[in-house]
Amino acid sequence: MTSFDKRGSDDRLLSPDNSLLTIIDYQPVQVGSIGSMRHSDLLENASLVAKTARLYNLPIILSTVNAHNQRNSDTVKPIKDVVGDIPSYDRSSINAWEDKDYNEAIKATGRKKIIILALWTEACLTFPTLDAIAEGYDVYPVVDAVGGTSTIAHETALRRVEQAGAHLITIPQLLCELQRDWNRQDTVPEFVKLLQENGAFTNL
Repeated sequence: MTSFDKRGSDDRLLSPDNSLLTIIDYQPVQVGSIGSMRHSDLLENASLVAKTARLYNLPIILSTVNAHNQRNSDTVKPIKDVVGDIPSYDRSSINAWEDKDYNEAIKATGRKKIIILALWTEACLTFPTLDAIAEGYDVYPVVDAVGGTSTIAHETALRRVEQAGAHLITIPQLLCELQRDWNRQDTVPEFVKLLQENGAFTNL
């Protein structure tokens, strides 16, 4: 068995060399207002995506809204515990793409594939996704780690961004796409562990 070398940053698929993760507005008010999935599942899944980004050394761009003026609190602890002490870009804009510091942080990575987690699906995920696509980025909403105020709001928003060119993805697919090859031994143990946490593997 002989694998090809890694494709590098020009890989058409998601890879550790061409992707970044952005996490937008996983704050208590937003989490508490989600009606499309259980809050505990949402936080577990979002944390798992953050662990995936850490495993494959992806840049993580974290953002909040209205934390500076105390209308809202900071990113929730389960996610902060995973991402650690990284910059957090607080905004007044609902659309993160319209915040100068956040926008510059995304572009400074030099990467064109954006894996996105944002609450709500119908606003803080949809708006930057549409703007990023219009500027030539590939955007990948992780559908089992985001949520809307209702099931119909969540599903309608996903249809809208998909029609605009977003690439919907699930956690197991994200993990497998970043790992790609069992010969990449350094990340295999944690790769399997994360799949087990997600329930994709129960007997490994």
